[in-house]
This record gives sequence, C-alpha cells and structure tokens, in this order.
Amino acid sequence: MDNSNTHDQRFAKMSFASVYPMYLAKVERKGRTKEELHQVIEWLTGFSDNKLQELIHENVTFEQFFQQASLNPNAYLITGVICGYRVEEIENTLTQQVRYLDKLVDELAKGRKMEKILRG
Repeated sequence: MDNSNTHDQRFAKMSFASVYPMYLAKVERKGRTKEELHQVIEWLTGFSDNKLQELIHENVTFEQFFQQASLNPNAYLITGVICGYRVEEIENTLTQQVRYLDKLVDELAKGRKMEKILRG
C-alpha cells in the first residue's frame, strides 16, 4: 500500500455521491439490483435507504460518510484483494473502510451469494 498520506487523503476527500453511480452501474451490469447494493451498504454502515439518499444529496466525502456510519462488527471478516491491496492489511482506517465497501460491491457484482457477502 502507498504509505504516503496522499493516497489516504484522496479517499478522505472523495465524494461518496461521485462513486455511488459507479457502484450501481457495476452491479446492475452484472444482473444485480439497486436494492441488493443498498442491502450491502446497509450491512456495512447501518445506513437506511433514506439516510443513504440524504448523504448522496449532501454530497458528503468518504470521510464524512464513514464518520456517520456504524460499522458492522463483522466488517473485519472482509478479506481478500481489491485493487491490488489486501484489505485486511490496510493500516489507515478510513482507506480500509472504503476498500471494505469496494470489496463488497465487487463480490456482489461477481454474483456471490448474499449470505456470503454479508458474512452470515
């Protein structure tokens, strides 16, 4: 992982609203639904559909997004490689949380069963 603060700051300042349409397009392209994407996001963050829409409308950064989240206690079970990095080895907490979300979206798009994605 790029240990410089620059990499982590990029995630902190990135708007969740700018990335959300890409998450949605990715899962829908692979035959999954918006509802499934929201289920995955809610599992990780605790955000209801209404709260998620509010955060998108407010154009919050990933830093603000995860500050307001109640991270699932089983999030540590999210392991593996995403974008060339092992999520369990990422040292910066915010960067790891963003990569957790990326990993869950990736698993959803790859057709993994929901009970496996939600670490149930």
